Amino acid sequence: MTVRIPPRSLRWLSALYLFGVLGAGYAQLPDDTARIHYNRPDGDYEGWTLHVWEDTSESVTWESGLTPTGESDFGLYWDVGLVEGAETLGFIVHRGDDKDPGPDQFLNLTESREAWILSGDPTVYTTLPDPDAEPARGNLALSRAHWLDATTFAWDADLPEGASVSLVYAPDAGLELSQTGVTGGEALELSVAGELPDALRERFPHLADYTALTLGEADAARAPELLRGQLALALTGADGALLDATGVQIPGVLDDLYADAAYDEPLGVVWQESTPTLRLWAPTAQSVRLHLFEDATGDAVEVVEPTYDEASGIWSATGTPDWNGRYYLYEVVVYAPSTQRVETNLVTDPYALSLSMNSTRSQIVDLNDPALKPEGWDALAKPPLEAPEDITIYELHVRDFSAHDELVPEELRGTYLAFTLDDTHGVRHLRALAEAGLTHLHLLPVFDIATIDEDRSTWREPEGDLESYPPNSPQQQAAVDAVRDQNGFNWGYDPFHFTAPEGSYATDPEGPTRILEFREMVKSLNESGLRVVMDVVYNHTNASGQSEKSVLDRVVPGYYHRLSADGMVETSTCCPNTASEHAMMEKLMIDSLVVWARDYKIDGFRFDLMGHHMLTNMTAVQEALGSLTEEEDGVDGASIYLYGEGWNFGEVADNARGVNATQLNMAGTGVGTFNDRLRDGARGGHPFAGIQEQGFVTGLYTAPNDTDQGSEDEQRQELLRLSDQIRIGLAGNLAAYTFENHVGERVAGRDLDYGGSPAGYTEDPQENIVYVSKHDNETLFDAIALKAPLDTPMSERVRMQNLGLSLVALSQGVPFFHAGSDLLRSKSLDRNSYNSGDWFNRLDFSYTTNNWGVGLPPERENGANWPVMSRILGTVPAPEPHHIRRNAEHFRELLQIRRSSPLFRLRSAQEVTDTLTFSNTGPDQVPGVIVMHLDDVHGLDPEHASVTVVFNGTPEVQRLRADALAGRALQLHPVQRRSGDPLVKFSRARDDGTLIVPGRTTAVFVERARQ
Repeated sequence: MTVRIPPRSLRWLSALYLFGVLGAGYAQLPDDTARIHYNRPDGDYEGWTLHVWEDTSESVTWESGLTPTGESDFGLYWDVGLVEGAETLGFIVHRGDDKDPGPDQFLNLTESREAWILSGDPTVYTTLPDPDAEPARGNLALSRAHWLDATTFAWDADLPEGASVSLVYAPDAGLELSQTGVTGGEALELSVAGELPDALRERFPHLADYTALTLGEADAARAPELLRGQLALALTGADGALLDATGVQIPGVLDDLYADAAYDEPLGVVWQESTPTLRLWAPTAQSVRLHLFEDATGDAVEVVEPTYDEASGIWSATGTPDWNGRYYLYEVVVYAPSTQRVETNLVTDPYALSLSMNSTRSQIVDLNDPALKPEGWDALAKPPLEAPEDITIYELHVRDFSAHDELVPEELRGTYLAFTLDDTHGVRHLRALAEAGLTHLHLLPVFDIATIDEDRSTWREPEGDLESYPPNSPQQQAAVDAVRDQNGFNWGYDPFHFTAPEGSYATDPEGPTRILEFREMVKSLNESGLRVVMDVVYNHTNASGQSEKSVLDRVVPGYYHRLSADGMVETSTCCPNTASEHAMMEKLMIDSLVVWARDYKIDGFRFDLMGHHMLTNMTAVQEALGSLTEEEDGVDGASIYLYGEGWNFGEVADNARGVNATQLNMAGTGVGTFNDRLRDGARGGHPFAGIQEQGFVTGLYTAPNDTDQGSEDEQRQELLRLSDQIRIGLAGNLAAYTFENHVGERVAGRDLDYGGSPAGYTEDPQENIVYVSKHDNETLFDAIALKAPLDTPMSERVRMQNLGLSLVALSQGVPFFHAGSDLLRSKSLDRNSYNSGDWFNRLDFSYTTNNWGVGLPPERENGANWPVMSRILGTVPAPEPHHIRRNAEHFRELLQIRRSSPLFRLRSAQEVTDTLTFSNTGPDQVPGVIVMHLDDVHGLDPEHASVTVVFNGTPEVQRLRADALAGRALQLHPVQRRSGDPLVKFSRARDDGTLIVPGRTTAVFVERARQ
């Protein structure tokens, strides 16, 4: 829409005529409607929409905002529907990801239901503004200054000669900008101190170049009082004119004032025998009251005034034994920078352990209550584990496990209790994997999730006969998308409460049933031979500010989240980023993990976007969990394994906020990081490259597809480079491991280039999480479907799949497998199925279907690739059950082979360096073939003197001569001699050192130990 607007002077006169000097609206608005006006001086309104939240009846997404209702002489306007009793409307005017003016904006509906927005001006005007008026300097909606400790502020404002700076404080908010200054509060003088002290520059590296401003000692003593109101810094010139003004970020001073006293104090519900005390950290709150409820829906039966500890900032209320089982909320009166008002928030406990349905109230529970423990819980024995390198991990979503299992009673499908049944397809599958050698089951998020409605009665299924549509039809995804926020599926990377189990996976989401059933699931899995890993997400929350599902930011606004230079919540993770460099966010993270480890007996944690945490956070987590003992806590903390995504991006990239927990920085800690180097070498390309780029497994050079990937020689050179990338991954991805690369040079892992970073970066094999697929991006089967030549037979696609799994299973480090990658699992090419429902995420443990060809994947994530996908989905047939069973059999064989020799599970960099070598390297190597030797120089394996593995990624039989193997009496591994794969049995090792391996086959040759 392009609005033709008269010249500004005429427009303003017209507006005055229409509105009157008192700013009355264009028309009387209905009681259930608010109106947002928007003015742009350039008159370009094409594509601008309105995103709304809070007390609105509108349903919008960021991609599909409200279109303008109409236009006026002022500009555009939107009429927004309101819910009954509406008090606040949140809104953002935006075009795509361009926001105008930038920060979230709020309209106080109790004062006005009409607002005017001027482009570039963050003020929410409730009377008609003059677009031609000179705006006041500064911006109180932004917070560009920082209060770092009791006496020190930092600001990057331009300070001319003779200028002065003051701190302006308003206990009840209401600060306003005028041409002459910041009005509505008390001003305290700051002095300019030059550079920040070294200690503060080290704590806040992103502020190192800011100017230090000092608050006098007497005023600094008032810091606790000042922090409870609205704050601003005002810069005034020598002539008294206002030059700049801004709000203030306060996390630094809160840590300085309170962290030492609060960090080691317990928070949440704390029990002294049978008496609970509820403790909340809220140092900026003007008041806190505790509301107690008998049940999840009734009115409060008691309101308690907690006591406040000035040193720690903790509010405490000690109850009586009959509080056990009651529900509760905190009433927190606190200044919120997101609205620039003092808000009264009725909010759940950030430390909640139990919740009502949909997390509307927290519940007082004692996790040591015998009623919340399954029989034998306290005496539960863990499956044996000697070292982290003995771990193999299988990544699974709770709902995927049983949603389609007809042997699971319908009422238990998609629940924790599905794991406790004796004879279902899924349970049989997991037990078979454990028997073969799988050690750990990784569960996608099972903490309280904000994006799943826990009320099953509201769930909707896609309409229509989806199975009747063609395999490349768009109709299935349209039906799924229509109910995508109204069903029981979501990956769950949307934390609501970090330390309570998700209620939608319980048979009753109301109250503590979720606790008991979660523990029953863990107990059953342990008894089946599997330890349990929990996928944790402490790097972001689902919401911030005054949003309905915001918790942390309604208790201590502006503290728990990482803020930009303008004071806006950073969202590089996708959602409001938390700031674990702040002491009390780190404390929340550690306290939560200890509960999961101690009280739910979780055996490992996978950290989502771990690179957004600090290295010090992760080492503090290690220390806290490692201190747990069986004698004191009922668990062996030393056996808990930690790993995560060490990606380096966003506002924390390259140590911008402190040394962050990235792949390179975590080396030497023992914490695992996902190795994208081997993944990309095997699959080809990377998640942000062309979807048909090939790699070692998918036929680069050896079976090229019909896309342009360079000349034959260029493809050959790329395959050789990717093979080196895979080799270093097989060797634990060690930075110091050396071998001959594809140009004939002796190089260390750290010398191999991976997009400008070293390919090898670990210092110990346990830091190498090896994988070729996980919940993100396309499944391995789908990647092969996209990349392999279109006419590749299904039997060969199965062999490609098996080859990819072999690279993972036989690497040094910790193998990680996506659930269903052993069943040719497909999501019909969906690259991001986080909200694609059960239809695209189907996992069939009966081995009947792999879910290929169930329609084009959802357009919102995959639409740009639909032309390619339609062709492939319409051409490649679905695998038969015998193909799926062959994949399943091969995977179990791999687990057995890995378990059969400690040479596949070397426990130090030195052991890898001494034991592992490669042949078929250098410029004259046979492309597409990797040969790995493991010589037992340390006497680790009583059964085998050596093991040789040949990964033949080519379609043809390969014969390779390795003189060092001559006369070594190699035999095919016993597991492969019994294999259901007829081709692998043709693998041979001749006395002269020649190895013969069929195409797309991994052959393992063993040499018996010398007696």
